[in-house]
Amino acid sequence: MSASPVPSSETIISELQAIVGNDKVRSDAEILFSHGRDWTKAHTPAPLAVVFPRTAAEVQAVVKLANALEFAIVPSGGRTGLSGGAVAANGEVVVSFDYMSHISDFDPIDRTVVCQAGVITEQLQDFAEERGLFYPVDFASAGSSQIGGNIATNAGGIKVIRYGMTRDWVAGLKVVTGNGDMLELNRGLLKNNAGYDLRQLFIGAEGTLGLIVEATMQLTRPPKNLTAFVLGVEDFNGIMSLFNRFQAEMDLTAFEFFSEQALQKVVAHSGVPRPFESTCPYYALLEFECLNDEVEAQAMALFETCVEEGWVTDGVMSQSLEQLKNLWRLREDISETISKWTPYKNDISTIISRVPDFLEAVETLVDAQYPDFEIIWFGHIGDGNLHLNILKPDDMDKDEFFEKCGTVSTGVFEIVAKYGGSVSAEHGVGLLKKAYLPYSRSETEIALMRQVKQVFDPKGIMNPGKIFDL
Repeated sequence: MSASPVPSSETIISELQAIVGNDKVRSDAEILFSHGRDWTKAHTPAPLAVVFPRTAAEVQAVVKLANALEFAIVPSGGRTGLSGGAVAANGEVVVSFDYMSHISDFDPIDRTVVCQAGVITEQLQDFAEERGLFYPVDFASAGSSQIGGNIATNAGGIKVIRYGMTRDWVAGLKVVTGNGDMLELNRGLLKNNAGYDLRQLFIGAEGTLGLIVEATMQLTRPPKNLTAFVLGVEDFNGIMSLFNRFQAEMDLTAFEFFSEQALQKVVAHSGVPRPFESTCPYYALLEFECLNDEVEAQAMALFETCVEEGWVTDGVMSQSLEQLKNLWRLREDISETISKWTPYKNDISTIISRVPDFLEAVETLVDAQYPDFEIIWFGHIGDGNLHLNILKPDDMDKDEFFEKCGTVSTGVFEIVAKYGGSVSAEHGVGLLKKAYLPYSRSETEIALMRQVKQVFDPKGIMNPGKIFDL
């Protein structure tokens, strides 16, 4: 019995056009390049085509066609990831959710809303705000990232300390599995102990089990009178001491940190003023609800205590919404600012109490191997998540730079393993961290992940090569 002939590119594109329409299948070079990649630059995008479905039924039909013709699919959201999870470099068909951006079925009693996968994060935030509610998962790319991608990578961001990860706000999911089945998971229930919660498998699966087409998202009450400190600190132990003191006595909505090097670049690039004249090796940004004069007095008393203890050398507290926004820009503008240096980025985490020793070990390693590289640190101390950024020297070729940084990665991830951390706190594993997954997951865990994928995606067509190889 002869093998079935491999369908031509023309056949695949023609069949896709029959599903979504001629104008919703693109194969021009500009679209292939823009939609075949994420924010990473280590792989050259080379998809076969980009398809733009408008409904869950069209997505299901595309997946069934992929099974019949045996072509691979790469889901594409806002493409703001940093692990290569949305890269299509081997002739795959990219499924873009740009046209699936409808919000519906708002329920003020349950505080839930149904979002198609292509809803922009900021779009959901604005929708909630207009109705006196709040969607709390927030990060610098909120203006372009999509809810489906947030769920697929279990995005965290700047307010995890108070509100948790994306996972905590997904009340239900509609997904198309790798073999083309449409599943409605949990249906918005708060309490549902009827067997396995398959919804949780798709959250953080990076599109390797199937495609998220719709999500029921939970909303909450908005915080009131958010106020922030930016505090200058001499060393990382001081940051942890003031974190411990404030956390013990106040409900914080965020606790971030960044280095003086990061601050200098943001101030030079964006024109945002320094928080105060003195310079410090590190800065902590902590945010809380200043509900009344009593809370404000308590916050100021804690600040004075931290100064007396020698943990803080200078500081400022926001007195207006504009000042609050400017203080946050010192932290949130870092990624955009340093992008001109083509940074090697590592998004790693450990248990909060281990962060100072963890950071010191990583910095010592990088300084020893490449003393001329500039390191920019920032991150979410409130959840143990550090962002390591190594800037490319202006006179070094990009490929040479990434090769040298790749050599460092093994040492960095050995430190991650030593401290019981994760090689990916955010953005997922994708292509870039696939080789390092064993530093965070055991052989048994990875073997079970492969078995789970085989159940939902028996032909291996969903985002192949991401997280692990089959």
